[in-house]
Amino acid sequence: MIDQFRKIIVSLLKEKTDLIEDEIDKCIEIPPDSKMGDYAFPCFSLSKTLKKPPNKIASELAEQISPVNPINEIKAIGPYLNFFLDKKIFSEVVLKKISNETDLYGSDAIGTDKTVVIDYSSPNIAKHLAVHHLRSALIGNALYNIYKELGYKCVGINHLGDWGTQFGQLIVAYRKWGEKNLEKYTITDLNKLYVKFHQEAEKDIHLEDEAREWFKKLENGDGEAIALWKRFKDISLLEFQRVYKMLGIQFDAFVGESFYNTMVDDTVLRIQKKGLSCISEQALIIDLERYNMPPCLLRKKDDTTLYATRDIAAAEYRSAEYHFDKMIYVVGSEQKLHFNQVFKVLELMGYDWANNCVHVDFGLMKFKEGRMSTRKGMVVLLEDLLIEAVERIKKIIEEKNPSLKDKEIVANDVGIGAVIFADLSTKRNKDVIFDWDTVLNFEGETGPYVQYTHARLCSILRKYGKAVTSNIDFALLKEDDAINLIKVLWQYPFVLLKSAQFYEPSLISNYLIDVCAKVNKFYNSHRVLSEDDDLTKARILMVNAARQIIKNGLKILGMHAPTEM
Repeated sequence: MIDQFRKIIVSLLKEKTDLIEDEIDKCIEIPPDSKMGDYAFPCFSLSKTLKKPPNKIASELAEQISPVNPINEIKAIGPYLNFFLDKKIFSEVVLKKISNETDLYGSDAIGTDKTVVIDYSSPNIAKHLAVHHLRSALIGNALYNIYKELGYKCVGINHLGDWGTQFGQLIVAYRKWGEKNLEKYTITDLNKLYVKFHQEAEKDIHLEDEAREWFKKLENGDGEAIALWKRFKDISLLEFQRVYKMLGIQFDAFVGESFYNTMVDDTVLRIQKKGLSCISEQALIIDLERYNMPPCLLRKKDDTTLYATRDIAAAEYRSAEYHFDKMIYVVGSEQKLHFNQVFKVLELMGYDWANNCVHVDFGLMKFKEGRMSTRKGMVVLLEDLLIEAVERIKKIIEEKNPSLKDKEIVANDVGIGAVIFADLSTKRNKDVIFDWDTVLNFEGETGPYVQYTHARLCSILRKYGKAVTSNIDFALLKEDDAINLIKVLWQYPFVLLKSAQFYEPSLISNYLIDVCAKVNKFYNSHRVLSEDDDLTKARILMVNAARQIIKNGLKILGMHAPTEM
């Protein structure tokens, strides 16, 4: 989306400076206070070439550049050149655009004919989906929605952890301590076996050797190992799909590590032919010391493969299959080194698309008790968390609005939405500290607060009871509270672009909080529905625009926008 006001400012500055359009555009800022203008150009970048203080440059430019419609005034404030827009024209452009585009407001065509592959969620088979799996799924889903809104073809891949030594561990545990009728098994039974193995392995070091032997059998196609592995996988997928459905998350491909098994040998052979690998302590490695990284292990001394080998093979397959312009891995911060190694190996193999691979890392999900551990059985199950969130919201509804229609649907939308928003309102590289009192608060910076604001605006529109029209007198929207709200509504498309640029859904969450704060401030200070028909029509158009933006933003985050609460 092109900001037509910004475009005019760029054109005016280009005539009076030696800067190119892109340089000017990148420098233009939105002042934090409307008294300082609607747009500002910092003159620091010109100070070096013109050999003048930025304050003086700003003053000289203010004298040289004459305002053109819709710019009312150009004024130097310190080292900034500030541009003031005609409020009536600005309000008309913004509100008509939102009114015309509705659900499409914020969308863009910058991704036309481009493909983004997003690898997210990626839980391990035979383990419950727990709270620590939540962040990858939610961040990945939001990024998928963001890029899709910007016109990209998106391919969402759930790269299941369905291969590796842990399956040797599980097979050993099942054969030693498991009930033999696998048909009755649930993922809870598998998880108990996994925990049991690690408890016993602390007493008996030979169990790890047995596990490695069974994984080797699995890699070699042993019938018993394959049959057990397939059953473990089927049991796991049943639960995964149920929980993903609760979260409203879908994938274009459910492809686990095992899918790439037949490709791994060829990948390793080509790496060897290029002279990139060597033997170290009986293992096949790629020495990355010159890049300040430890070696990348391709095969262990027992000839079994590792995550890196399979990830390299997977990247090759995805490049050939999807011809992506960008591939995003939404995986925790603890895997930074792993992806740095994989991307470096892909680059050394001669793939120019290696530079288009991005590791989008994130912090942990924590409770007050600290971090969870699957090996020790200390987990909070994701399904349990979502059910509890819904149940808690049901109680709040019963207390505050027992006559609400569709209580079950609203409780589900708000309860699960609260969990989603709590995660996505935190900057992704920070840890999320999950606290029920904060997450479910209807008055704090939370999902329920945003959803309630949307429902409140819908209520105003229902009371108005007429069609919303953009045929209004825009000069009536003159209060600072109105202008500040319209300004923030105008920013939505640019927030989307920025969130894609930095892989940061929290920019959208925090933007929605800002919209809600400004619309509530206006609503609490000015009557929307009044005896003045023209003023009411103008304010209703603005209220409807705010409702639309909140709805659009919640959809990007993977949340519903209830019309009643």
